[in-house]
Amino acid sequence: MGKAITARNEDYSQWYNDLILKSELADYSAVRGCMIIKPYGYALWENMRDALDKMFKDTGHVNAYFPLFVPKSLFEAEEQNAEGFAKECAVVTHYRLKSDPDKKGKLIVDEEAKLEEELIVRPTSEAIIWNTYKNWIQSYRDLPILINQWANVVRWEMRTRLFLRTAEFLWQEGHTAHATKEEALFEARQMLDVYADFVENFMAVPVIKGSKTPNERFAGAEDTLCIEALMQDGKALQAGTSHFLGQNFAKAFDVKFSDKNNKLEYVWATSWGVSTRLIGALVMAHSDDDGLILPPKIAPHQVVIVPIYKNDEQRAAIAHKVNEITASLKQLGIRVKYDDSDNARPGWKFAEYEMKGVPVRIAIGPKDLENNTAEIARRDTKEKKTISLDNIMGEVIYLLTDIQSNIFNKAKKHLDDHITRVNTWEEFVDVLENKTGFVSAHWDGTGETEEKIKELTKATIRCIPFDAEQEEGVCVLTGKPSKQRVLFAKAY
Repeated sequence: MGKAITARNEDYSQWYNDLILKSELADYSAVRGCMIIKPYGYALWENMRDALDKMFKDTGHVNAYFPLFVPKSLFEAEEQNAEGFAKECAVVTHYRLKSDPDKKGKLIVDEEAKLEEELIVRPTSEAIIWNTYKNWIQSYRDLPILINQWANVVRWEMRTRLFLRTAEFLWQEGHTAHATKEEALFEARQMLDVYADFVENFMAVPVIKGSKTPNERFAGAEDTLCIEALMQDGKALQAGTSHFLGQNFAKAFDVKFSDKNNKLEYVWATSWGVSTRLIGALVMAHSDDDGLILPPKIAPHQVVIVPIYKNDEQRAAIAHKVNEITASLKQLGIRVKYDDSDNARPGWKFAEYEMKGVPVRIAIGPKDLENNTAEIARRDTKEKKTISLDNIMGEVIYLLTDIQSNIFNKAKKHLDDHITRVNTWEEFVDVLENKTGFVSAHWDGTGETEEKIKELTKATIRCIPFDAEQEEGVCVLTGKPSKQRVLFAKAY
């Protein structure tokens, strides 16, 4: 196959782009800043989506769907939210084209078809949803509303990168309405825990849970909770957010309910979301210079079987045995692919499935049939061994479990090794420049200091960890008093 992808230590950014394209997760499109998610990438997203969807439903949520377009007046109703997204909005102004009389076959905007009110292509759905909730909520009996939607959103990004930052992307967004502040706070934290559970136990990516600073909060939120992950290049990536919206949207859209004492109160709200950006996190957290390394729980193919034969007779004999094996694996719920295509040699197939990150590869040839054996290889460590076909089910189950935990443990060690406590500005700068990762440092709590540090180092406060101990200290930049450390990092 030749050298397929750029090495990580040569050019990490190019390695990432090469890997996305070569492993057939996604491709560039004719639309600037938008991507095509290819079947293999979409199968990966479906596995992630299905696992998350079950977790949402297990916590009492239901799915719905709201319009792609948001009337501009609704979008403007919550001022902080509107201002926060204003620079990224795509706007629909007309509803018809017409033939250009001067240029045959060309179309121009029909100025007579101008919309009375411009429509925003949703960058997020709080506005359209809270305008709807106003009609759905009258009494405490109508609460809580626990709705999620799987959708696409558009944010007009100027600098795009496949999966990590595109003008259009897929995501889910939960929007809930509650009778009390306590319920809404519980919901925001519960959903962050669901995200952390999913990212760690399905994606095998360890995360740090915490709160965003006021500067980094979602526009219109009173508090933003987040999970932060660390990529192999030492940069942080926000892997999920959950927002306590207080009563801001209820007040903006006049959503009130009669409580048990027949008193009118504003509703309390949350919103929370993760997107196809998680695929970017998955790629950068685990993969190597030979391709993807996918956690078995969400890999499109958990096992691939490649036959090695010289003639049709051998091919038929191997197929007979493999059909038995694949049937047994499928009965166990294992996603298995038998690649008996004759348009590529086994060596090419091995490299191809290594590139695609298939966790377990099994090769069977004529000698294996004679000896009742097969060669089994694991993608994460590339270890190979010969096993008896009598033990193949147990071996596959063991490998899938072991690979999942091994991938997580490796990423967890990388995270733990790249959280560095510093007390001085010199140490702070040195770690960011030479070690990378998270820097645990004291901060004086002001937005001005936060902005100054960002300006000087490009590092931002990723989160105020939930488990941060209270300790007296001084801010690394200003020397002013501080009561706890926060985590800084350069980020995607």
